[in-house]
Order: sequence, then C-alpha cells, then structure tokens
Amino acid sequence: MSSTDELHVIVGAGPVGTALAARLAAAGHRVRLATRSGRSTDTPGVDAVAVDASDSAALSAQAAGAAVLYNCANPGPYPVWEEKWPPLAASLLRTTEVTGAVLVTASNLYGYGVAHEPMTRHTPLDPVDHKGALRARMWEDALAAHRAGRVRTAEARSSDYIGPSLPAESGLIARYGRATLAGRTVAVFSDSDHPHTWTAIDDVAATLEALGRDERAWGSAWIVPSNPPRTVREVLSDLAEAAGATLPRVRRVPRPILRAGGLVVPLLREVNGVLYQFDGPFVADGSETTSTFGVSPTQWQTVIEQTAQAWSGPGR
Repeated sequence: MSSTDELHVIVGAGPVGTALAARLAAAGHRVRLATRSGRSTDTPGVDAVAVDASDSAALSAQAAGAAVLYNCANPGPYPVWEEKWPPLAASLLRTTEVTGAVLVTASNLYGYGVAHEPMTRHTPLDPVDHKGALRARMWEDALAAHRAGRVRTAEARSSDYIGPSLPAESGLIARYGRATLAGRTVAVFSDSDHPHTWTAIDDVAATLEALGRDERAWGSAWIVPSNPPRTVREVLSDLAEAAGATLPRVRRVPRPILRAGGLVVPLLREVNGVLYQFDGPFVADGSETTSTFGVSPTQWQTVIEQTAQAWSGPGR
C-alpha cells in the first residue's frame, strides 16, 4: 500500500494522464508528468518535465525514487503504432526494472478481439487486428518480466473513452457527439444500435491509482469499471437531451466506401480495423475491479451532463 508524499511519475499528458496527475496530487503525492514537450498543467503539485520516454536512461533519471510509473502515453495515431510503441514499451519496462517502481499501464480492449460475451480480466486475448496484437504483445512482455521477478506491473483496460476532456480527434464518439450537439447529421462508420461499453476518463484515472497502490493488482490486467452499455444512438440521444439539442440524425457510411477510402488514407484504413467493435455487442465487465479495489463508475448522468456541456462550448 502506498503512502502520501511519494513520487509518482506519469508518462503522457493526454486526458487520462492529466486526470491521474490531478488525482494523485490531490491525495498528497509528489507528481511528475513526463512528456516530450514538458508542457505544464494548471494543477498545483504537478511537476512537468520534458523527456523522451523511449530513452530509458533519461526516463530512469526522472523516475529515480518513484513508487509508481504510469504508462498513459499515446505515441501517435494508429499508423505509427508499430513503429513507436515497441521502443517506448521496452523503455518503460527497463525503467521500472532499474528504479524498482511499479509499472501501471493504461490500455484498451483491442487484445480481446471480437466480444462474443462480456469481457472480464479472465477473457483470453484473441486479437483480430494488428493493433490488438501489438497491445497483447506489450502486456505479455510486461507479464513475463513480472513473473521473472524483474518488475511489478499491472494493466488497466478500458473501452472507448467518454468525458468532457476528450478531444475532438480522440475517438469516434467524440466526433459523433460534437456533430450531434452542433445539429449536424452524424455520419457513423458502423451499426449504431449495438450495446457498447463506454469508459469515463475519470474512472480510468481512479483505476490506475488503485492498481498502483495495491499489491493484489500486480501481475494481472483489470477491466476499468464502466456504466451499463449504451448504443451509439443512445449515447448521442443522451448528449442531445442533456444539452437541450435536437435528437441525433444518424446516417451510416457504407462499409465499401470506408474500405475504398482506407486504400488512400492510412488512418481510415486503421479505423476500419477496429470497427468490428461496433458490428455487434462490445461489452466489458469491470465488476471484479469494483469488488476488489472499491472503484465504481461515475454516474452516467453526471458523465453525460459534463460531456455535453464541454462539447457544446466554443471550439467544439
């Protein structure tokens, strides 16, 4: 179990890394937020530093004495994952081995592949896309190091993020939601009527904090607790109702058009590779995380109201 005034190092200042930094600082920890740019935050008690996290020597210098090292990094859009993730993941493992910090990684559900039933931490990994296979390899490498006694590690796996701090370019629901709140027709890339799990960004941060401080978590991956599944259409309707906007007008883009676009647009090709998550139910069950660590999902209405307010504002 961790104590206050420990050093906690977070790699990545996206929505999850920023939320986690604020949470840890509020708990009284010393927090170091490591990014390439070293951009600062407005959160008191958070020290922003510039470091290339794929350089294990540089990262180890910043993480010396840390109790926990959190991997909240996003090395770039899908097309660069195969190039950028392996050296970054290897550096994080080396750093935790050198410093003795616990490594806690914010991950996703891609490694499970097609969800024939609700996913739990005991569901076997069975990726159907190279991005899922990559995330599975990263976890298997970390788990092998853990079992060999070289590191202590855990992973938090979440479904698609939702929350007020989610940028417009981060995920399909952010684009769909902003279009809905602007009164535009929403061009969806897949079926909008299958149950889907959505994970609040603050709940990812809460899970990462819990996994870092509790040794019962180490050596396993855990599903981030989330609200009951909602279809894309239901989420958009919820956002519209919260904002007092008109109900969403949804138009599905034919899959052959998306495939054709993927031949010339690399990012669209990579998005095509994860649309299986919307072609049927895609549901995650984080109840074991709740029962073990006491992390519960933020009330859905709260998430929706905060998100609708943020996405309806200037610059949406």
